[in-house]
Formats: sequence, C-alpha cells, structure tokens
Amino acid sequence: MTVSAPDLTHASRREAIAFILKNAFISAFVALVIFSLMIGVRTEAGPTGQLIYWTRFDDLATIVAVVFAGSIAVELLRQWWGPVGVVGAIAPSVQRGLDFAGKAAPPLLLIFAFLVPVLFYNQRYLLDLSILVLTYVMLGWGLNVVVGLAGLLDLGYVAFYAVGAYSYALLSTNFDLSFWMCLPLAGILAAFWGVLLGFPVLRLRGDYLAIVTLAFGEIIRLVLLNWESLTGGPNGVSSIPRPTFFGIPFTRGDDGFAARLGIEFSPTHRIVFLFYVILALALLTNWVTIRLRRLPIGRAWEALREDEVACRALGINITTTKLTAFATGAMFGGFAGAFFATRQGFISPESFTFQESALVLAIVVLGGMGSQLGVALAAVALIGGFELFRGFDQYRMLVFGMAMVLLMIWRPRGLIGHRAPTVFLKQNTAISAELAKEGRG
Repeated sequence: MTVSAPDLTHASRREAIAFILKNAFISAFVALVIFSLMIGVRTEAGPTGQLIYWTRFDDLATIVAVVFAGSIAVELLRQWWGPVGVVGAIAPSVQRGLDFAGKAAPPLLLIFAFLVPVLFYNQRYLLDLSILVLTYVMLGWGLNVVVGLAGLLDLGYVAFYAVGAYSYALLSTNFDLSFWMCLPLAGILAAFWGVLLGFPVLRLRGDYLAIVTLAFGEIIRLVLLNWESLTGGPNGVSSIPRPTFFGIPFTRGDDGFAARLGIEFSPTHRIVFLFYVILALALLTNWVTIRLRRLPIGRAWEALREDEVACRALGINITTTKLTAFATGAMFGGFAGAFFATRQGFISPESFTFQESALVLAIVVLGGMGSQLGVALAAVALIGGFELFRGFDQYRMLVFGMAMVLLMIWRPRGLIGHRAPTVFLKQNTAISAELAKEGRG
C-alpha cells in the first residue's frame, strides 16, 4: 500500500504540530516547577515573628502561559526562518540587503553620534545615556581584542576598568595632575596589570582560563575594598577633578569656558564636552583595533583563536601573542576607567563588580565576536534596553535573558558574526590561465 504525497504532507504537519506542543508543554512544566517557589508561594515575618504564607498564583499562571506561548512562537519562527522556510527561499535577497546595511550602517551611526549633542542639547537624560552607551561601546571594543580576536575568555575585565579609574583618581587627587596627563598613565598601568594576569594563564584554556580571570577580577575588587589607607576602602575616592578644555574649566567663574567665549553659562557645556571626549576615545579604540588586526600581531591573534596547537606548529610565539592581547585589551579598559572616574567625580569598589564584566562580555558575544559594528549595536541595544525597562525592575532581567536565548538560537555567532580572514592570497591570473589550458587548472 502506498501513501500519496498529500497524505505525507498532512502526516508531517501533524508530527510537526505534535512536536511543537510537546516542547511547549515541557517548557511550561519546567517554568511551573522553577517559579512555583520563587513567585507562587511567598513568606513574610508577622508582627510576632511568625511566618505568614501568601500566594501569587496569578503571577505564576501568567509566567507559565508566557513560556508556553513563547515556546510555540520560537518553534514556528525557527521553521519560518530555516532553509526551507520563507526566509530560506529569499536568502540571496536577504543576504544582499544585510550586506548593504553592513556597509551603510557605520557611516550613518558615526554621523548620528556626532549630531547627538545638537539634536538632544536640552535633554540631559539622553546626553547622559549616550555617554554611558559610548563608555560600554569602548569597553566592548577593548574586550573584543581579548575574546573576539584572540579567543581568550576573560571574565575579569572589570579589573582593568577599576585599575584605570583608581589610577586617575589617586594621581589627580594626590599629585594634582590633570586628566590629560593621567589618561595615558591609567592606560599604561592597566596594560601592566594585563601582562601580570597574562603570565599565570599562559598554559590555561577554556573554562580554566575563565575561572582564573574571574578570580583576578575579584582579587582586584577586594584589594580596593580593604586597602583603606590608599583607596579609601568602601568609602571610595571623592572630589575627583573634572577634565578641562586646554586648561579652561567648565565653571561659572570669569576664567570658565562660557566666560572666555562670551556666552551664557550652562552645565550642559561640560556634558557635551564629556560626550565628545568619550566619542573620541571610542573611535581611537576602534581605529587602533582595526589597524592592529591587519598587522602580523592581529593575524597571530586570529590564528590563536582558531587553533592554538596549529598556531604553535607554525612557529608563532604563543607567549607574546597572549600577553599582547591581554595588554592591549586592558589598556583600552584603563582608558575607559579613567573617563568613568572623571565623569562621576566619585568612585568606589561597588562600581566594579562581576556584573560589569558579565555585561561587557554579553555585549561582545551578542554583537558578534570579532565584529566592531556588532559590538557597538549590542551595546546600544543592551544599555538602551535596560533604560527602556527601568520601570519594570522585576521583569527586566527576565526579558534580557529571553532575548539572549532567542538571539543565540537564531544567530549563534552574534548579531554580526565576523570570523572572515583578514589576509587573502592573490591568485596569479597568468599562471591560472596556463594551467587551465593544460587541463590542470
């Protein structure tokens, strides 16, 4: 007995529906088990000390329903997005559109970045948010050297961020040095600590490397927290000097920036100046990274990322390659830390927790390891997304986690995965034509 084509199609559809519903029920059951004790049943201390139990089954039912519907939507979108789905049928057109967008996005984003203070001059919140986004863009580009190019998983990148911030804060407050003098010193000191981290982890890979770098970040934070005679301990460092414009402060006095130019004083002048400072630092980080990637050291980083054993077999010095990657990424983190200190005017160890390292690493992974544009877009999406959900504190991390899961399903290499080689061998057309004539081409 043979089955006709329509019957096969109908049977396959029924199997697909059964598979989708099965996964949805399993996901909903797992969510019910996990959130039943976290949300479904809550306890509070009564007036006499006894425990009072109360339930929130409505919230629990809402979460389970969302997980159930979300699981069905994910499976349907996966089939729609797949090679036999709608997008698979128009894959060449989609790819051409993505290529055009990838070429047009960088100049458009750069032009928009320069115009942000002009467009939002009277909106202090948006200016502060733009400065914060650019700070994380710079941190993401710095970590991208270590993780994206060299393939070294670093979970303690916040340590270099802290070293740069405390270097500027202590040098400026104790030795009365300006921001522009302390900025290169902060980068050099952070690079020095990057080299110190690199030496113990030369023989480590993968999870072991991640654990050691995580421990290094916690060591730096605990040192800053307990060395009160130098760092101020939990009280931090306050009264950090603000940057000046060629020695001209942004103050209300006669020697201030507004008085020198003969314009009305506004606190926004300093914010706009800080915006262009971090924009210049971020662009410098991007330019240096791109240039290094085309040099032999950048090619060595990419070779190390792909296969360390083959990299050794080719005669590449693994020690130098790893140390330069750690030092370069740490230097950019130190620059960002110095800017963070002068922008805030106050720093403490609480600003440099593991959560900062995890956030920067998430920016690099979601944006696409090795992709400068992807990291910038991921920083805008994550930092801006956190601000959009500021009024939903209870669900902000839940939405963030769901977004990461969905992106890793559809784009496992990140928003803009970029692992293409930077060097190509040029083909000799004359030799190729001669070989083709002889039948060997």
